[in-house]
Amino acid sequence: MNERDETRLREMLDAAREAHEYTKGQSRETLNYERAIARALERTIQIVGEAGAHVTHETQQQFPQINWKDMIGMRNIIVHDYLKVDHDVVWDVAVNQLPELIAQLEAILPPFVDEDIESNPDDV
Repeated sequence: MNERDETRLREMLDAAREAHEYTKGQSRETLNYERAIARALERTIQIVGEAGAHVTHETQQQFPQINWKDMIGMRNIIVHDYLKVDHDVVWDVAVNQLPELIAQLEAILPPFVDEDIESNPDDV
């Protein structure tokens, strides 16, 4: 996997985690009256799909367990057909599908190491 794809996969992971966090302590009905949460979920799910769309075909084929087609399709609906966004689907994605994607991405990606920060065992 090239560095660009790894960066995109990390973007997907970060956005998926963020979207899933928005559902904590909430119910599906929240999306009916908390517009900010609904829009935040839509946006972060959109980012997952956008980042996924920029992962090379070779890397996508290397990881067929990820549902690339549906993920990118969801992004397209949110961006291009936003009046038809179904909050039942958004909720299902955030609550049921993103945890699986998060697990898949965590299994694929090596642990993140910030090379700009020097670690000194004596500092702990």
